[in-house]
Amino acid sequence: MSTVSRVFSSPAEDVWRVIADGWLYSGWVVGASRIRDVDAHWPQTGARLHHSVGAWPLVIDDSSRVSAVEPGRSLELVARGWPIGEAKVVITLEDLGTQCRVTIAEDAIRGPGKLVPKAVRDVVIGARNTETLKRLELMAAGGAGR
Repeated sequence: MSTVSRVFSSPAEDVWRVIADGWLYSGWVVGASRIRDVDAHWPQTGARLHHSVGAWPLVIDDSSRVSAVEPGRSLELVARGWPIGEAKVVITLEDLGTQCRVTIAEDAIRGPGKLVPKAVRDVVIGARNTETLKRLELMAAGGAGR
């Protein structure tokens, strides 16, 4: 899996608050253009977040499903974006007191995206998730989700 980490100047509680509000997802996840619906029990296991991917007019409506969660510490998703495919995404938070280390590990698990050579996938996913972490950090620092 492609893995990137970043130490935030916000506590884990503030970061988790953003992650736990599914309506904020498109504000920090690179590629997600809008949120259409969020299951009431998000981010519990099995909950879905209904999002769109891409820029108009090339927008794909799909969803991501929580496959595992440890509230305040980790979230594992199966992110869908067909016809490109599906990816497993694991977000972990390490509480450092007034700071927090956030790690995103991701890789394609189904579909045409899995046919892209792993070395190429890692570069593209790593760059996207580096920006995703920057956006998440800004949202947490700005009080999103409160």
